[in-house]
Amino acid sequence: MLIDQSLSPSHAISLEDRFGAHNYHPIPVVLQRGEGVYVWDVEGKRYYDFLSAYSAVNQGHCHPQIIAALVEQAQQLTLTSRAFYNDKLGVYEQFVTSYFGFDKVLPMNTGAEAVETALKICRKWAYEKKGIPENQAQIVVCENNFHGRTTTIISFSNDENARKNFGPYTNGFIRIPYDDVAALEHVLKTNPNIAGFLVEPIQGEAGVYTPADDYMKQTQALCHAHNVLFIADEIQTGIARTGALLAVCGDCTCEQACERQASYTRPDLLILGKALSGGVYPVSAVLADNAIMDVIKPGQHGSTFGGNPLAAAVATKALEVVQDEHLAQNARRLGQLFREKMQQYIDQSNIVTQVRGRGLLNAIVINDHEESETAWNICVELANNGLLAKPTHGNIIRFAPPLVMTEGQLLECVDIITTTLSKFEK
Repeated sequence: MLIDQSLSPSHAISLEDRFGAHNYHPIPVVLQRGEGVYVWDVEGKRYYDFLSAYSAVNQGHCHPQIIAALVEQAQQLTLTSRAFYNDKLGVYEQFVTSYFGFDKVLPMNTGAEAVETALKICRKWAYEKKGIPENQAQIVVCENNFHGRTTTIISFSNDENARKNFGPYTNGFIRIPYDDVAALEHVLKTNPNIAGFLVEPIQGEAGVYTPADDYMKQTQALCHAHNVLFIADEIQTGIARTGALLAVCGDCTCEQACERQASYTRPDLLILGKALSGGVYPVSAVLADNAIMDVIKPGQHGSTFGGNPLAAAVATKALEVVQDEHLAQNARRLGQLFREKMQQYIDQSNIVTQVRGRGLLNAIVINDHEESETAWNICVELANNGLLAKPTHGNIIRFAPPLVMTEGQLLECVDIITTTLSKFEK
């Protein structure tokens, strides 16, 4: 059957509406091409991408080195399954563990798979190393978390839109307020069956909610004092997005994870995804040291595509680009500039109440209730003006451009954003 490749925007949207499940609500633009910080729609209009596929495209769209690595490997070998060895996986595993400073990696495909992997490792470690009675392990999570949409993960979400009518839910989780050290301390002191604490260093989907500067450090210390695994979900915040290699690195300026910086809060389990792919091919990972990772034995976890040679080649090059192009440093510098410029606007604004974030993961809070369509309408108008962003939690707009952005491009985008916002001032 011949498929029409020259679609009008309305036709493309109608096809998705008719033949696709309605599990997303996209901004009404139909994209066809991307390069660096830009994407183009089917009619040739250019936009600044200020979402970066939820931080999967940190290295920019279609980075030539990452695409070259993909093409070269795709012409040789794409998939073997883990029934056999391949000549790329071990090299990648050595590279990525050295890059982030861990003994071992368990490679998977998507972010949600990586979270599920970390939960399974944590529970197995709890039974075999900590001595928690089987099936009694509890994992502490935070309110307003977003770790994915699998059945297990939505079981500990408090987003009713993600949960309702998907039960029965998976037990074994305790939810506490985010950015509340005392709440974690209370749970750890009163429950001997806590196996781990799963936390986002910044809650991106919740509206780029950034905790106190010492929150990661204090919660890690509590976990270690109670022999509980500290699990950092850096799927969205990791790989230079927040101005450091990892958000748990704090103000560390190193281009690779290390033990030297006092601000680095080293996780026991590190979860990565999104930008590990360079925006090119799904790849995720869980990293840990031998004392934790060695509880996993043959046949106990994996996937057909996890650790495939194509993913290994892409992820290696994606990480090399981050280091070679100093993307963490660029994100730190431009993020500070972005927040300063936005604050200057907010100081005289009635429609925006706050800008927050770290590096190039930022958000503005619209002066309206969550059920209002104001933020959505602002994003539609932003698209009309050549910039793509998306609301989250109703009245919050997240801004996360590719980290290859220049200062001149950022300032042009600030002008687009502030000009657009001015049209909505009350």
